[in-house]
Amino acid sequence: MADWDIRRATAPDIEPLAELRATVMRPDLERLGRYDEHRVRQRFRDGFDAAHTWVIEVNGELAGCVALRPAEDAHWLEHFYLTPGSQGAGIGSAVLRELLRRCDEKGARIRLDVLRGSPARRLYERHGFVRESADEVDVFMVRERP
Repeated sequence: MADWDIRRATAPDIEPLAELRATVMRPDLERLGRYDEHRVRQRFRDGFDAAHTWVIEVNGELAGCVALRPAEDAHWLEHFYLTPGSQGAGIGSAVLRELLRRCDEKGARIRLDVLRGSPARRLYERHGFVRESADEVDVFMVRERP
C-alpha cells in the first residue's frame, strides 16, 4: 500500500474534488441512467463543507477525499472518492479504519449511502456496515456504536 496523508480540505479544493466525484461516480451513475455532467459536480459543490472534509494525498498528489459530517444521531460518511489509480491499493480501507477509530472513540454511530450495485458497498460491509434501507438508487447503511 502506498503511503498516504490526510489533510483538512480548503475552499480551493472544491473544484478538483468536484471533478474527482464526476470521474469516480460516472460508471455507476451511467449504469443507473442518472449521469448528468453538470449535476454530478454541482451536488458536490452544494454539499461541500471544508470543516468536515479531508483530502487524501499520496506523495503530495490528490488521491481522494472523504467527509464525515456530524448529525444528531450519527456521523454521516460522505463523498468518499479515490482516484482510479488509487483504488485497489488498500488506501480506502486504511482511511476508513482511521475514520472509524475516531468515531469509535466518541462512541458515534456512522451512516452512509452508496449507489446500488457499487463495488464500494463491499468495502463498507467489510468494515461492519449493514444495510438499513434502500430506494431505487441508493442503499443506506449504518455501523452501530462499538
